[in-house]
Amino acid sequence: MKKRVISRDVFSNVDKQITMQGWLHKKRKLGGLNFINIRDRSGLTQILIEDRTEVEKLRGMQIGTVIEITGKVVKDDRAPGGAEIHDPKITVMVPVTDEPPIEIDKPIDHKSENQNTLFENRALNLRNPTEQNIFRVRSLINKYIRDYLTDNEFVEIQTPKLLAGATEGGAEVFKLDYFGQEATLAQSPQFYKQMMVGVFERVFEIGPAFRAEPSMTSRHVSETTMLDIEMGYIESHDDVLKMTEGLINYVVNQLWKNNEDLLKSLNATRPKLAKSFPRITVAQIHELYEKETGEKLVDQTDLIPAEERFICEYAKKKFGSEAVFATEFPVEVMKFYHMQNPDNPKTVMWADLLFRGLEIATAPQREHHYKKMIKQMKDASLDPKHPGYKYYLQGFQYGLPPHGGFGFGIDRFVQKIIGLGSVKEAQLFPRDINRLAP
Repeated sequence: MKKRVISRDVFSNVDKQITMQGWLHKKRKLGGLNFINIRDRSGLTQILIEDRTEVEKLRGMQIGTVIEITGKVVKDDRAPGGAEIHDPKITVMVPVTDEPPIEIDKPIDHKSENQNTLFENRALNLRNPTEQNIFRVRSLINKYIRDYLTDNEFVEIQTPKLLAGATEGGAEVFKLDYFGQEATLAQSPQFYKQMMVGVFERVFEIGPAFRAEPSMTSRHVSETTMLDIEMGYIESHDDVLKMTEGLINYVVNQLWKNNEDLLKSLNATRPKLAKSFPRITVAQIHELYEKETGEKLVDQTDLIPAEERFICEYAKKKFGSEAVFATEFPVEVMKFYHMQNPDNPKTVMWADLLFRGLEIATAPQREHHYKKMIKQMKDASLDPKHPGYKYYLQGFQYGLPPHGGFGFGIDRFVQKIIGLGSVKEAQLFPRDINRLAP
């Protein structure tokens, strides 16, 4: 078996004969000389072809042709990586003769009017190095999340995505036939992660969530990737918020400490983050927004997108933090498993994490008392005897400690870390109301 050298190791083989395999990424002539770029998993390498016989081997070959190159490595500061291949012998391993519909060797246009073209040709545009870097950053974010949570004694779990019903409430669920029964796709692992607090105390999951939202905004998709955590034996809601801000600070620090060149290639700017994110109540945000704009939203139970953008800018200027917690949501919007604020029963122990103008996480404390849970279910017109609640309530009936957690949108976080215009651009193959392929 031939020893294959990949692009990142070419420079370390200067003056040596090496063999490379990869995709033909670009062909060009410069002053009568023929150059090609070969792409592999680690980047690009430039090859100078002077032998007409070797040039002819690529006649009619399009971008994407799989080739093998054997040649001598020559130092050249003008070439990618500081070296290029001379006197190559070329073997066409897989010929491509069809002209591609897009040019992957040039910057991909991310304007909203071009998104359909972007996603229709996703298998090709993802071969563009800049597009690849978006998902390299995403992969690193997932890695650092896992590192942080594992170091904090969280156990990673995987929970079912086929459920017997929309037990969390809400009509925005996908329904399907499951061997004659009606099933739904999971909106979150909410019930399961709470149940698992009774097993491991601290758990997390990175997995898909499904929302049948008839929305075409830049912030909504039908299938999203969520980080969900749940932690037991908390002393207060503040423990949940501290874990959240600790995670965000760790991930951002690791990203810029270890991958600055990668982030620069995407023009990503490092977020300004306080060690402890500012906490501003929903009522206070309404007041601040009204004072700034004159728009009265005091009767709103949630924040509108314009308020999210406003309060993030406010927090950045006043507190030096592009992340801020919106706290004390009104009791009217609480879920039955949330804990009412004992100091202010009109509000809930619930905070949204807003980052660079967008909600990226919901972080509440849960009600953990079995009898109180039953009462809250009945107050919400839910039947505790429904089969969909049976196993969930077992966890409470047989002892769950004070606990809380959050649901954190990976896609939205990637979007805001890099500075993409839409959450869809942070997904490999996005799903919305008009797209079910590729």
